[in-house]
Formats: sequence, C-alpha cells, structure tokens
Amino acid sequence: MTGGRELAARVGPVGVWLAALAEISADQARDAARTIERLGYGALWIGESPAHKEVFTHAGLLLAATKRLVVATGIATIWGRDAVAADCAAQTLGEAYPGRFVLGLGASHAEAGRGQGHDRPFTALREYLDVLDTRPYRGPVSEAAVPTVLAALRPRMQELGRDRADGVHTFFVPPSHTAAVRERLGPGAFLAPEQAVVVDPDPVVARGIARAHVSSRLRLRNYVAHLEAVGYTQADLAGSGSDRMIDDLVAWGDADTVVARVRAHLDAGADHVAVHPLVGAGTGPAGLLSQLRQLAPNLIRAVAQN
Repeated sequence: MTGGRELAARVGPVGVWLAALAEISADQARDAARTIERLGYGALWIGESPAHKEVFTHAGLLLAATKRLVVATGIATIWGRDAVAADCAAQTLGEAYPGRFVLGLGASHAEAGRGQGHDRPFTALREYLDVLDTRPYRGPVSEAAVPTVLAALRPRMQELGRDRADGVHTFFVPPSHTAAVRERLGPGAFLAPEQAVVVDPDPVVARGIARAHVSSRLRLRNYVAHLEAVGYTQADLAGSGSDRMIDDLVAWGDADTVVARVRAHLDAGADHVAVHPLVGAGTGPAGLLSQLRQLAPNLIRAVAQN
C-alpha cells in the first residue's frame, strides 16, 4: 500500500466526483477532464453502473486526455470483474500513468443486479482483497504503487479500509459522518468523502435539484440503512426526504456557502473532498462545468487556509 498520507499528498484537498461523464461521448468526457485539470482540482472520481462505460476503460480515456490529473474509480464494483482482472487493469493504468490512478473498490448495490453475494458485502470485499494481496500481476509496474481505497459507509467496512487498504471513500454523507469516520480510522488512513452541491441561491430551484438526487438514492437499501444508522428518522426518509436531510446531504447556495460545507468536511478530518455538482434534467455537461468554474477560485482560497 502507498499509505494514506502519500495518497493525500497526491490528490490534494479537493477533487471532483462526476458520474455524468459515463453518459456522454468520449470527446465530451475528455474535454471535461481537461477543463477540470485546468481549474486546479486534484482528482476526478468516476463511477460504474451496469448500463454505462466500463470504469477501467473510461479511466484510461480520461488519463490519456490529461497530464497531471489523478483519476480514481469511485467505485469499481467487485461484481463487475474478478479480483485478478481488477488488479491487472489497475496495474496497467498505474504503469502507464505513474502516480495518477487510484483504485476505488466496493460492493455496490444489490439493486444493480450484479453478483450473488450482496447479502454479505463485507465478506465478499474482504475475500476480494485476499486475492489482491497475492499480487498475481506479473507485468511491468510503476515505482509509484497504485493506491486502493474502499467504499465504506459503515464501521466494519471503514475498519477494513483502514487495515487492508490505503483508506476509504464515502458517499452521501454529512460532515458529522466524516468526523466519526476519521476518529475510527485514526490519523494515518486516507479519507475522501463525496459532497453533492448545487451552486444556486434559489431555495426552490436548488432544493428541487437536490431532492431529485437524494430521492433516487432512497430506493437503494444500503443507503437507507446508512442514513438510519447516521440518525435520520422515518419521517426524514419518507417520500423524497425531509428538508433537513436534503440540506445535510447536498450543499446548496452561493459559492461561499458551498465552499463552507467543503471546509466543514476538511475540518472534520477529510483529506480530500470530491465535489459532486448537480444540475437539473437536460442541462448537460456545460452546466456541471459551470458550477465547477464558479467554485474553483473560492475552493482554492479556502483550502489554502485549511
């Protein structure tokens, strides 16, 4: 393992989480990645779903289009390929782009319909890591080892990320969750929460966009269980979610308000915050990049003070 401190130095305090890149053309995605790099964000996190771009191929496209940007899988599902295939893919990218690829792994969602072990995600991921630890890859490797982080919302998975990987990547969490995770991980492990944002001060517009994002996740059992464990009530979880929960999970408002939420995660112990811009239906990548442009100067100034 590279170690959490080295990984934190590689990616810097602020990156971007952008699942939408999997839904647009390769040319558009490459242009977006170059823009994100020019704006000064340290890493670009991409997800994986059964209906969109294969995540390692996608990472290769984005790495080839940029010069310095770190690309991280957030996450590559363990049901999409066996551990040997994942290791071979990760090492190939790591050797081709030294220090610029991060392997994020997770058990994903039972609703995705991949794999037979969603009733035992902890065991399945632990066994996956057992195979990775044998280092089956025999091709050329970079001197800069490929870091591994685990998707980890619950304590046992966080401890697995601390003990068997370089750290954890969390999603759909308020800063209070980040503080609890940091306490559990200790100072050494890497911690990178995702933070959904809407840069719009209009509460009707912003909450509408935020609510669409949150309500889509309320159909996934592991997120509901996570939110219940964090302390949200059945009233919060009913329908499309309470305003309180929406506001906790999605930072909305002007750029300064959104930046304050990012700083709250950093102050709570995050090493890196993956900013996840949200826009209304039909807006497209231009709207996402517009939000990232608005945030970039404020974020750079804010993290310099952190």
